[in-house]
Amino acid sequence: DEPICTDEHEALERLRGIADFFLVHNRPIARPVDDSVARVVAGEVQILRRSRGYAPLPIRLPEPVTAPVLAVGAHLKNSVALAVGDQLFLSQHIGDLETPEAYDAFRHTIDSLCTLYDVEPAAVVCDAHPDYMSTHFAAELAEQRGIPLRRVQHHHAHVLACMAENNVRGPVLGLAWDGTGYGDDGTIWGGEFLLVDANGYRRVAHLRPFALAGGDAAVREPRRSALGLRYAVKRIGDAHFWQPLPDFTPEERTILSAMLNKGLNTVNTTSMGRLFDGVAALLGLHPFAAFEGQAAMSMEFAALQARFTTEHYLLPVLAAEDDSEHLILDWATMIDQILADVQRGRSVGRMALKFHNTLIEAAVETARRIRDRFGVEDVVLSGGCFQNKLLTESLILRLRQAGHRVHWHRRVPPNDGGIAVGQVWEKAKGKGQKAKVG
Repeated sequence: DEPICTDEHEALERLRGIADFFLVHNRPIARPVDDSVARVVAGEVQILRRSRGYAPLPIRLPEPVTAPVLAVGAHLKNSVALAVGDQLFLSQHIGDLETPEAYDAFRHTIDSLCTLYDVEPAAVVCDAHPDYMSTHFAAELAEQRGIPLRRVQHHHAHVLACMAENNVRGPVLGLAWDGTGYGDDGTIWGGEFLLVDANGYRRVAHLRPFALAGGDAAVREPRRSALGLRYAVKRIGDAHFWQPLPDFTPEERTILSAMLNKGLNTVNTTSMGRLFDGVAALLGLHPFAAFEGQAAMSMEFAALQARFTTEHYLLPVLAAEDDSEHLILDWATMIDQILADVQRGRSVGRMALKFHNTLIEAAVETARRIRDRFGVEDVVLSGGCFQNKLLTESLILRLRQAGHRVHWHRRVPPNDGGIAVGQVWEKAKGKGQKAKVG
């Protein structure tokens, strides 16, 4: 949650409790730059954290911007971007804007980037979430300088970032799977299928929603996601409701039951990241998380250790009750089948692999139905869930077998570290939100 230290005085103050010795030098550090992180996905390098050695190397945009644009990114894994002409300069990884120190680093990085390229932004772009620190900064900057401010929906930005990187014009079906993002309806999105073209986007499918008691507390406690999945399909008063959820004390059960029943401090979500967390908790993997994504990572690692199988659970793709052209991926049957496997004593690895297979088959079926309806062949994969090598490679393979052209991230992180790229590209196109595909 804090930026890296850049001088010996800061290091002595902040690191004295964990370091026995300090090796210092009289050469000052001009810019703080973390290590980059990458892995090989589908035979190619994929950047997960774009920093040392990569930032701020330019990324060429499919079309030039008419005037310099500053994009301030998201709240987590923040990076910012400056677009000049047909070049986009994505900053080094800044991190989560959770502390005053991180926010200071965020502001300093923006000033440094503009100074480095001798550019004053003519427009600023931010996330649509009203309470992000980056959103407040963008609004203040726009007002102070009298420049336009544009807000871009989080998952739309994810898809656009991948489109810009791969020079894909659309229309595309974008799978934006991550932990959290502010949706147009005020709920938390994250398991989204967006139809994206030059005119904007249209939400055509998503996971069945479920409730998160305590909101963001579910990120630190995957057991709360498991509780939300359970609550969506079974009454709390049922005799066996709490049986698959052994990590809650009687006092916690009383409090959380009241929160869910009354909707107190509870948000609805369609998040794929929280679905991973919830299933991980049901399998006994990390009911509490030491860091963001730990439970989901444990699902991937467990699945990779299992003997290969194409078995999967049932995850029906259903037409929404209020819109027959809108699809809902209903995970309820899958959860029941997973709990049945748990009771039978199936191995965690096998259940984790079957869970991955289930998501892949449901995604391919959804893509097929949307292609049949709208004629869209191109599929874009973006969002933090596609840091999962098993999920990404398997989905690429299955979508290609189904006849789709598949695009994924390589130079731009699939997580929120790439959001600023999509924000710039949305501003460059200057379009609205409602796609006119089909």
